[in-house]
Amino acid sequence: MSKQTGRTERWELDGRTVTVSNLDKPFWPEDGLTKGDLLAYYRRMGPVMLPYFQDRPVTLRLYPDGIHGFSYYRREPPNHAPAWLRTAAYRPRTADRPRRVILVDDLASLIWLANQASIEFHLWASHLPHLHQPDMAIFDLDPGEEAGFDKVLQAALLLRETLAQAGLEGFPKTSGGHGLHVYVPLAPGYTFPQVRRWVKRTAQELAAAHPQLIDVAHGATHQGSHVTVDYAQNSIARNTAAPYTLRARPGAPASTPLTWDEVAAGQVRPSDFTLGRLPARVQELGDLFRPVLERKQRLPELA
Repeated sequence: MSKQTGRTERWELDGRTVTVSNLDKPFWPEDGLTKGDLLAYYRRMGPVMLPYFQDRPVTLRLYPDGIHGFSYYRREPPNHAPAWLRTAAYRPRTADRPRRVILVDDLASLIWLANQASIEFHLWASHLPHLHQPDMAIFDLDPGEEAGFDKVLQAALLLRETLAQAGLEGFPKTSGGHGLHVYVPLAPGYTFPQVRRWVKRTAQELAAAHPQLIDVAHGATHQGSHVTVDYAQNSIARNTAAPYTLRARPGAPASTPLTWDEVAAGQVRPSDFTLGRLPARVQELGDLFRPVLERKQRLPELA
Protein backbone atom coordinates (compact mmCIF):
# COMPACT_ATOMS: atom_id res chain seq x y z
CA MET A 1 0.00 0.00 0.00
CA SER A 2 1.24 3.47 -0.82
CA LYS A 3 2.30 5.50 2.21
CA GLN A 4 1.89 9.22 2.69
CA THR A 5 5.29 10.87 2.66
CA GLY A 6 6.16 14.55 2.70
CA ARG A 7 4.69 17.77 1.60
CA THR A 8 1.81 18.81 -0.63
CA GLU A 9 1.69 21.82 -2.94
CA ARG A 10 -0.84 23.46 -5.24
CA TRP A 11 0.43 24.24 -8.73
CA GLU A 12 -1.28 26.63 -11.12
CA LEU A 13 -1.09 25.07 -14.60
CA ASP A 14 -3.05 26.06 -17.70
CA GLY A 15 -5.49 28.04 -15.58
CA ARG A 16 -6.19 25.01 -13.36
CA THR A 17 -5.07 24.23 -9.84
CA VAL A 18 -3.42 20.83 -9.52
CA THR A 19 -2.59 19.49 -6.08
CA VAL A 20 0.66 17.52 -6.01
CA SER A 21 1.35 15.37 -2.99
CA ASN A 22 3.95 13.21 -1.23
CA LEU A 23 6.72 15.21 -2.87
CA ASP A 24 9.43 13.83 -0.57
CA LYS A 25 8.59 10.20 -1.20
CA PRO A 26 11.54 8.18 -2.58
CA PHE A 27 10.84 6.95 -6.11
CA TRP A 28 14.38 6.08 -7.25
CA PRO A 29 15.87 5.44 -3.80
CA GLU A 30 19.40 4.50 -4.91
CA ASP A 31 19.61 7.73 -6.88
CA GLY A 32 18.13 9.94 -4.17
CA LEU A 33 15.23 10.93 -6.43
CA THR A 34 11.73 11.56 -5.16
CA LYS A 35 8.23 11.93 -6.46
CA GLY A 36 8.86 15.67 -6.35
CA ASP A 37 11.75 15.21 -8.78
CA LEU A 38 9.45 13.20 -11.08
CA LEU A 39 6.85 15.96 -11.09
CA ALA A 40 9.41 18.73 -11.56
CA TYR A 41 10.82 16.89 -14.57
CA TYR A 42 7.43 16.54 -16.24
CA ARG A 43 6.58 20.15 -15.45
CA ARG A 44 9.77 21.28 -17.18
CA MET A 45 9.62 18.83 -20.09
CA GLY A 46 5.85 18.99 -20.62
CA PRO A 47 5.92 21.66 -23.35
CA VAL A 48 8.32 19.48 -25.40
CA MET A 49 6.37 16.27 -24.76
CA LEU A 50 2.80 17.44 -25.26
CA PRO A 51 2.83 17.68 -29.09
CA TYR A 52 3.40 13.90 -29.18
CA PHE A 53 0.38 13.32 -26.94
CA GLN A 54 -2.05 15.43 -28.94
CA ASP A 55 -5.25 13.41 -29.63
CA ARG A 56 -3.29 10.20 -29.00
CA PRO A 57 -4.47 7.64 -26.38
CA VAL A 58 -2.00 7.11 -23.57
CA THR A 59 -1.31 4.10 -21.37
CA LEU A 60 0.14 4.80 -17.94
CA ARG A 61 2.35 2.64 -15.77
CA LEU A 62 1.97 3.56 -12.13
CA TYR A 63 4.42 2.90 -9.29
CA PRO A 64 2.76 4.11 -6.06
CA ASP A 65 5.79 3.19 -3.94
CA GLY A 66 8.55 3.93 -6.41
CA ILE A 67 10.38 1.78 -8.91
CA HIS A 68 10.89 -1.21 -6.61
CA GLY A 69 7.26 -1.41 -5.49
CA PHE A 70 4.10 -2.83 -6.99
CA SER A 71 3.22 -1.41 -10.41
CA TYR A 72 0.26 -1.62 -12.76
CA TYR A 73 -0.92 -0.32 -16.11
CA ARG A 74 -3.85 2.03 -16.49
CA ARG A 75 -5.61 2.49 -19.82
CA GLU A 76 -8.88 3.98 -18.58
CA PRO A 77 -9.31 7.06 -16.38
CA PRO A 78 -9.79 6.49 -12.65
CA ASN A 79 -13.14 7.31 -11.11
CA HIS A 80 -11.65 10.23 -9.19
CA ALA A 81 -10.22 11.91 -12.31
CA PRO A 82 -11.11 15.60 -12.66
CA ALA A 83 -13.88 16.46 -15.08
CA TRP A 84 -11.43 18.37 -17.28
CA LEU A 85 -9.25 15.30 -17.97
CA ARG A 86 -10.13 14.50 -21.56
CA THR A 87 -11.08 10.99 -22.65
CA ALA A 88 -12.37 9.33 -25.81
CA ALA A 89 -14.39 6.23 -26.56
CA TYR A 90 -12.73 3.22 -28.14
CA ARG A 91 -14.33 -0.17 -28.63
CA PRO A 92 -11.94 -3.10 -29.07
CA ARG A 93 -13.21 -5.82 -31.37
CA THR A 94 -13.24 -8.27 -28.47
CA ALA A 95 -15.14 -5.99 -26.08
CA ASP A 96 -18.88 -5.82 -25.57
CA ARG A 97 -18.86 -2.11 -24.83
CA PRO A 98 -16.80 0.98 -25.64
CA ARG A 99 -14.01 1.86 -23.25
CA ARG A 100 -12.71 5.26 -22.28
CA VAL A 101 -9.11 5.97 -23.20
CA ILE A 102 -7.04 8.74 -21.65
CA LEU A 103 -5.89 11.78 -23.62
CA VAL A 104 -3.33 14.30 -22.41
CA ASP A 105 -4.02 17.73 -23.85
CA ASP A 106 -2.14 20.05 -21.56
CA LEU A 107 0.38 20.38 -18.77
CA ALA A 108 -2.29 20.20 -16.08
CA SER A 109 -3.37 16.77 -17.34
CA LEU A 110 0.22 15.53 -17.57
CA ILE A 111 1.03 16.62 -14.02
CA TRP A 112 -2.25 15.33 -12.56
CA LEU A 113 -1.53 11.89 -14.03
CA ALA A 114 2.11 11.96 -12.94
CA ASN A 115 0.92 12.82 -9.44
CA GLN A 116 -1.03 9.56 -9.43
CA ALA A 117 2.45 7.93 -9.51
CA SER A 118 2.57 7.55 -13.30
CA ILE A 119 6.29 7.30 -13.93
CA GLU A 120 5.89 5.99 -17.48
CA PHE A 121 3.73 7.27 -20.35
CA HIS A 122 3.19 5.06 -23.41
CA LEU A 123 1.45 6.22 -26.61
CA TRP A 124 -0.56 4.70 -29.42
CA ALA A 125 0.74 4.90 -33.00
CA SER A 126 -2.51 6.55 -34.13
CA HIS A 127 -4.58 9.52 -33.07
CA LEU A 128 -8.12 10.81 -33.19
CA PRO A 129 -10.27 10.89 -35.20
CA HIS A 130 -8.72 7.94 -37.07
CA LEU A 131 -7.59 5.51 -34.39
CA HIS A 132 -7.51 2.66 -36.90
CA GLN A 133 -4.99 4.49 -39.11
CA PRO A 134 -1.40 4.67 -37.82
CA ASP A 135 0.62 7.77 -38.64
CA MET A 136 3.94 6.07 -37.99
CA ALA A 137 5.62 2.72 -38.47
CA ILE A 138 7.66 1.61 -35.46
CA PHE A 139 10.71 -0.65 -35.51
CA ASP A 140 11.29 -1.88 -31.95
CA LEU A 141 14.88 -3.18 -31.70
CA ASP A 142 15.55 -5.29 -28.60
CA PRO A 143 18.84 -6.96 -27.68
CA GLY A 144 18.92 -10.50 -26.38
CA GLU A 145 20.52 -11.07 -23.00
CA GLU A 146 23.76 -12.03 -24.76
CA ALA A 147 23.75 -8.94 -27.01
CA GLY A 148 24.90 -5.50 -25.96
CA PHE A 149 23.68 -2.07 -26.97
CA ASP A 150 26.50 -1.92 -29.55
CA LYS A 151 24.64 -4.54 -31.55
CA VAL A 152 21.42 -2.55 -31.29
CA LEU A 153 23.19 0.48 -32.77
CA GLN A 154 24.60 -1.67 -35.58
CA ALA A 155 21.15 -3.04 -36.38
CA ALA A 156 19.69 0.46 -36.39
CA LEU A 157 22.27 1.63 -38.93
CA LEU A 158 21.48 -1.31 -41.20
CA LEU A 159 17.79 -0.47 -40.90
CA ARG A 160 18.56 3.12 -41.80
CA GLU A 161 20.29 1.97 -44.99
CA THR A 162 17.32 -0.21 -45.90
CA LEU A 163 14.90 2.65 -45.34
CA ALA A 164 17.02 5.02 -47.42
CA GLN A 165 16.96 2.55 -50.32
CA ALA A 166 13.18 2.78 -50.18
CA GLY A 167 13.29 6.57 -50.11
CA LEU A 168 12.26 6.72 -46.46
CA GLU A 169 13.70 8.37 -43.39
CA GLY A 170 13.53 6.98 -39.88
CA PHE A 171 14.17 8.69 -36.56
CA PRO A 172 15.84 6.88 -33.64
CA LYS A 173 15.27 7.15 -29.92
CA THR A 174 16.27 5.05 -26.97
CA SER A 175 13.45 3.10 -25.38
CA GLY A 176 14.71 4.11 -21.96
CA GLY A 177 15.40 0.44 -21.38
CA HIS A 178 17.84 -1.74 -23.30
CA GLY A 179 16.49 -1.18 -26.79
CA LEU A 180 16.02 1.38 -29.52
CA HIS A 181 12.98 2.56 -31.46
CA VAL A 182 13.11 3.81 -35.03
CA TYR A 183 9.99 5.70 -36.10
CA VAL A 184 9.04 6.13 -39.75
CA PRO A 185 6.40 8.90 -39.99
CA LEU A 186 3.64 8.18 -42.49
CA ALA A 187 1.10 10.00 -44.60
CA PRO A 188 -2.54 9.38 -43.69
CA GLY A 189 -4.51 6.46 -45.04
CA TYR A 190 -2.70 3.29 -44.01
CA THR A 191 -4.19 0.56 -41.84
CA PHE A 192 -2.43 -1.21 -39.00
CA PRO A 193 -2.35 -4.55 -40.86
CA GLN A 194 -0.71 -2.85 -43.86
CA VAL A 195 1.95 -1.19 -41.75
CA ARG A 196 2.56 -4.29 -39.65
CA ARG A 197 3.07 -6.44 -42.77
CA TRP A 198 5.52 -3.91 -44.19
CA VAL A 199 7.53 -3.71 -40.95
CA LYS A 200 7.58 -7.51 -40.71
CA ARG A 201 8.71 -7.87 -44.32
CA THR A 202 11.46 -5.28 -43.81
CA ALA A 203 12.58 -7.07 -40.65
CA GLN A 204 12.64 -10.40 -42.47
CA GLU A 205 14.79 -8.91 -45.22
CA LEU A 206 17.22 -7.53 -42.65
CA ALA A 207 17.35 -10.85 -40.81
CA ALA A 208 18.02 -12.74 -44.06
CA ALA A 209 20.83 -10.34 -45.01
CA HIS A 210 22.38 -10.26 -41.51
CA PRO A 211 21.53 -13.59 -39.86
CA GLN A 212 24.26 -13.33 -37.22
CA LEU A 213 22.92 -10.01 -35.94
CA ILE A 214 19.19 -9.58 -36.56
CA ASP A 215 16.17 -11.79 -36.01
CA VAL A 216 12.44 -11.24 -36.25
CA ALA A 217 10.66 -11.45 -32.91
CA HIS A 218 8.83 -14.73 -32.35
CA GLY A 219 7.18 -14.61 -28.95
CA ALA A 220 9.55 -13.39 -26.24
CA THR A 221 12.30 -10.92 -27.08
CA HIS A 222 15.44 -10.23 -25.00
CA GLN A 223 16.72 -13.75 -25.66
CA GLY A 224 19.92 -15.00 -27.23
CA SER A 225 22.65 -13.04 -29.00
CA HIS A 226 20.54 -11.38 -31.69
CA VAL A 227 18.78 -8.04 -31.93
CA THR A 228 15.12 -8.78 -32.51
CA VAL A 229 12.65 -6.60 -34.40
CA ASP A 230 9.20 -6.66 -32.81
CA TYR A 231 6.84 -5.80 -35.65
CA ALA A 232 3.73 -6.52 -33.53
CA GLN A 233 4.10 -3.08 -31.95
CA ASN A 234 2.34 -1.85 -35.09
CA SER A 235 -1.12 -2.89 -33.90
CA ILE A 236 -4.04 -0.82 -32.75
CA ALA A 237 -4.03 -0.17 -28.99
CA ARG A 238 -0.41 -1.34 -28.67
CA ASN A 239 1.75 1.37 -27.24
CA THR A 240 5.38 2.45 -27.14
CA ALA A 241 7.29 4.60 -24.68
CA ALA A 242 6.54 8.24 -25.36
CA PRO A 243 9.42 10.50 -26.36
CA TYR A 244 11.03 11.83 -23.17
CA THR A 245 9.02 9.64 -20.82
CA LEU A 246 10.90 8.50 -17.74
CA ARG A 247 11.31 4.80 -17.07
CA ALA A 248 11.09 2.94 -13.79
CA ARG A 249 14.69 1.77 -13.82
CA PRO A 250 17.71 2.63 -11.68
CA GLY A 251 19.23 5.92 -12.74
CA ALA A 252 15.86 7.34 -13.88
CA PRO A 253 16.53 6.99 -17.63
CA ALA A 254 14.25 8.54 -20.23
CA SER A 255 13.27 7.53 -23.75
CA THR A 256 15.49 9.94 -25.68
CA PRO A 257 15.67 10.95 -29.35
CA LEU A 258 19.12 10.56 -30.90
CA THR A 259 20.86 11.87 -33.98
CA TRP A 260 22.04 9.34 -36.54
CA ASP A 261 25.57 10.68 -36.00
CA GLU A 262 25.31 9.59 -32.37
CA VAL A 263 24.09 6.16 -33.45
CA ALA A 264 26.95 5.83 -35.96
CA ALA A 265 29.58 6.91 -33.42
CA GLY A 266 28.48 4.02 -31.22
CA GLN A 267 29.28 5.81 -27.99
CA VAL A 268 25.78 6.43 -26.60
CA ARG A 269 24.15 4.27 -23.95
CA PRO A 270 20.57 4.43 -22.64
CA SER A 271 21.93 5.26 -19.20
CA ASP A 272 23.39 8.52 -20.58
CA PHE A 273 19.95 10.14 -20.75
CA THR A 274 18.33 10.62 -17.36
CA LEU A 275 15.96 12.78 -15.39
CA GLY A 276 18.86 14.94 -14.30
CA ARG A 277 20.59 15.28 -17.67
CA LEU A 278 17.89 15.31 -20.31
CA PRO A 279 16.43 18.82 -19.85
CA ALA A 280 19.86 20.38 -20.51
CA ARG A 281 20.31 18.20 -23.61
CA VAL A 282 16.97 19.33 -25.02
CA GLN A 283 17.78 22.95 -24.23
CA GLU A 284 21.02 22.60 -26.17
CA LEU A 285 19.88 20.47 -29.13
CA GLY A 286 16.17 21.17 -29.30
CA ASP A 287 13.57 18.50 -29.98
CA LEU A 288 15.35 16.07 -32.29
CA PHE A 289 12.20 14.00 -32.75
CA ARG A 290 10.03 16.80 -34.11
CA PRO A 291 10.20 15.58 -37.75
CA VAL A 292 8.18 12.54 -36.69
CA LEU A 293 5.20 14.89 -36.29
CA GLU A 294 5.85 16.77 -39.51
CA ARG A 295 7.01 14.31 -42.18
CA LYS A 296 4.35 12.55 -44.29
CA GLN A 297 5.95 9.60 -46.08
CA ARG A 298 4.40 6.94 -48.25
CA LEU A 299 5.47 3.32 -48.23
CA PRO A 300 6.69 2.50 -51.76
CA GLU A 301 5.08 -0.92 -51.95
CA LEU A 302 1.71 0.49 -50.92
CA ALA A 303 1.77 3.77 -52.84
